Order: sequence, then C-alpha cells, then structure tokens
Amino acid sequence: MTAFRQIHPEPATLSAEEAAAGFGPVDSAPPERPYLGLNMVATADGKATIDGRSGPIGNPADRELFHELRARVDAVMAGAGTVRAERYGRIVRDEERRKRRAGRGLDPDPLAVVVSGRLDLPLDLPLLQAPEQRVVVITASDGELGECPAEVHYIRSQKFGDLAALAPALRELRESFGVASILCEGGPLLNSTLLREDLVDELWLAVAPKLAAGGGPTIVTGAALDPPALLGLAWVLESGDDHLFLRYRTRRL
Repeated sequence: MTAFRQIHPEPATLSAEEAAAGFGPVDSAPPERPYLGLNMVATADGKATIDGRSGPIGNPADRELFHELRARVDAVMAGAGTVRAERYGRIVRDEERRKRRAGRGLDPDPLAVVVSGRLDLPLDLPLLQAPEQRVVVITASDGELGECPAEVHYIRSQKFGDLAALAPALRELRESFGVASILCEGGPLLNSTLLREDLVDELWLAVAPKLAAGGGPTIVTGAALDPPALLGLAWVLESGDDHLFLRYRTRRL
C-alpha cells in the first residue's frame, strides 16, 4: 500500500484511501448540480499526455489514488476522446473497493458519464461491453449507440462550443440519476467547458518529474478563460519518488 507524505499544510502520512477521503464536502455544491472534482496528471512542463495517453505520465501512487478517488463518488465523467484513447472499462473493478463503496451507502459501481458531442463511441469499448456498468452519454446528437451489454442512458444537450452544454446535463444527472458527486477525468477540452460554465469545485493534480515537450495538450485547452479560474491550495502530497500531488479548491468571485 502506498504511503503519501503530506508536506502542506502540516506534516502527515496518508494512505491513498485516507487522501481520497478528502474529496468534498459534497454538500457544499449548489443544490441544482452535483459536486464536481477534476482529477488530472501532468508532466513538470504541463503536458497532459505522452504519445496521446496519460498513462505514461503517472506512477503507481498516482494510479492508486486515481482508483481510490473513483471509489468515493457517485459518477465518473470523461470525454469521448479520453474514453477511446484510454480504452475505459468497468469503472471500479476491484471487489474490495466495491464493498467499501456499498458500506458508504454508494452503489457498488459508480455511474459512468461520457460526454460525446457527436456520439462517437465504438461499441467494442470495454466500458460498453461490461454488463455490470451503467453508462449515461451526454450528447448533442439525436442518435443512439447500437445494442451492447452495458446499460446505456442518454441526456440530450445543446452545443456549448465544441461540446454539449453541461450545466443542464449536470442538473439532470442530479435530478434523474441521483448523482451528488462527480469525478471528471478529462480530457482537456471537457475541462475547459466545465470551467467556462463554472461547474468545477476542486482539482486534484498529480505532477510527474518528467519533461515531455512537443505539442501535446495541457490539462485545459481551448479558448482562454476570461477571467482565469482562481484556485486555492488545499494540500500537497509526495509519493516518495519526486511525484507531487496537489489539491486545489476553486475560488469563486
């Protein structure tokens, strides 16, 4: 089990489960939408992918915290491009984590929420081939996916830039699916849309001691945020091999 050394605001040693327990407080979100946190990983020069994927950036500690955060929330959200590139499957695969979720009063399997403006999702995705998995697709398309083992629902939304408008969709997730908390795993364009609509409550950012250069995306892409989103640093953890884990809360004017 990974031990994280907390170096801000005060020294402490935390397990991944203890660190993830800091997500929230969920009831601080506005009543019309779920509490939403972003979970991202980046190189020291700010790149969110290496060779098109985020996996090569992180380390085992990052992956353990990633799965523990998934175990804390009602739903896990990602854009279609991220779901395709990372080949998403069943969101919580570990039986022990599913038992712990049930012990907290959560469904053993969190809802998977995929944002896809054009409904561009291949049916062979492991996520859609998992019969235990409920999936909600937020889309501006009128179409539907073909038949698949997963239980698929749709939230139809108008366009917001290149993506579906998300504030009404989050309201429907709260009202129709009982979602009180969401962990969003990107990608960068989806993050930009969420920030532009003022829907983000916190950011978990793992920073790897790597320099990637090149033209890959940062954790937020798209048009400039005007004004920039303001953040407050909640804590800093280190995994012992020079990987840093930063947790920010968004500051609203």
